[in-house]
Amino acid sequence: MKKTFQRNDPCSRRAFVCGAAKSFLGLGAMPLLSNLAHSAEQAGLGLSKDAKAKSVIYLFMNGGMSHLDTFDTKPGAETQGPVESIKTNVEGIQISEYFPRMAEQMDKVAIINSMRSTQGAHEQGRYYMHTSYVMRGTVSHPDIGAWSAFHLEKLNASLPANVKIGGNSAGLGGGFLESQFAALPIGNPEEGLKNSRLPRYISDARLARRLQRVELMNQSFNARYDNKLSRAYAQMYDDAVRLMKSEDLKAFDLNQESAEIRDRYGRNSFGQACLLARRLVEHGVRFIEIDHGGWDTHNDNFNQVRNRGAVLDQGMAALLADLTSRGMLDETLVVLATEFGRTPTIVEDRSGRNHYPQAFTCLMAGGGVKGGFRHGMTDKEGREILTQPVEIPDFNATIAHALGIPLDKEVYSPSMRPFRVADKGEPVLELFA
Repeated sequence: MKKTFQRNDPCSRRAFVCGAAKSFLGLGAMPLLSNLAHSAEQAGLGLSKDAKAKSVIYLFMNGGMSHLDTFDTKPGAETQGPVESIKTNVEGIQISEYFPRMAEQMDKVAIINSMRSTQGAHEQGRYYMHTSYVMRGTVSHPDIGAWSAFHLEKLNASLPANVKIGGNSAGLGGGFLESQFAALPIGNPEEGLKNSRLPRYISDARLARRLQRVELMNQSFNARYDNKLSRAYAQMYDDAVRLMKSEDLKAFDLNQESAEIRDRYGRNSFGQACLLARRLVEHGVRFIEIDHGGWDTHNDNFNQVRNRGAVLDQGMAALLADLTSRGMLDETLVVLATEFGRTPTIVEDRSGRNHYPQAFTCLMAGGGVKGGFRHGMTDKEGREILTQPVEIPDFNATIAHALGIPLDKEVYSPSMRPFRVADKGEPVLELFA
């Protein structure tokens, strides 16, 4: 049996190791244990000294958020429909009536009204927005969160560098990078990191004995397969045990917050996810993505945007205000993104808007970005970009620039093809103060 076990290929061996963790170590309920390993061979060199952001909170509006009904209103235009514009705390900037709380935070926000994409379908659009690359059958590209985990050193050795909270965007991940750079998924922010403590019946001494036995079992395998994958899985156990014993586990516990603070963010999944993201940033997590779905408004667009917008308005406004009051916004880049916009033309028989990659809006705040600023412009009906178009790779290059990730550093896929964090994108430097 011993010989048979030693002949197993790395995939079979990996499956056994994971199984051993479940039954032998008592770590079976630890979610995506391998994501906590952080290889010493990461590319954490050559980072920009001018980087202002240490962390990113990335709010993804899943389904395609309408620009006309949110942050690129066109007062008086037929394409605007029934949505009114309201003033903000920045002279000359108006936004949709659905965002009264955000109107009081626009002095912190840069609005990019000139986004455009080449992808008009949801899956392809989400993929392109997250990776800067068009979806291919021959390679899986890392998303921006995975790139940040790969390039940047951890701020807190006990916690994962990359977390995603809720929704379909959690399906994106590390691509061709090692699995530890993919995000640790949190389904329900109010449940936090489930089953992350040792079972009561396993004492520290008992766990130490089990880990020692695993180490003995691994010795011959590690000597035979001394590669990044096997080293990452060896590191996995150390990182998992460190997390289970860490005081930083409280970062995932929203019950540590007062009822007043929780109410301020909104007692819904998105609002509580924003609060959780603030807590994770406080404890040194580099990249947190929050998925807020329901923006695919082919039907009943205005009621849907009003309802989804109210949740977004409360959660994002509370997040910006909270980060500011705690002195954290300057080092935290908050991003609001979506895969594409919605058509200026309203489909009258169903009061809806269809997919529209030609022009849409994204936001950035904090992390060195200028507040109270508008970049780019669409025409009077919101159909065409008139000035300063921003391509998807440029948008991601801007995020990478804020974090100090080297844009020209090439990383090779298993097929030995070179890739960069934002492909050929260039950062929009005008956005930075």
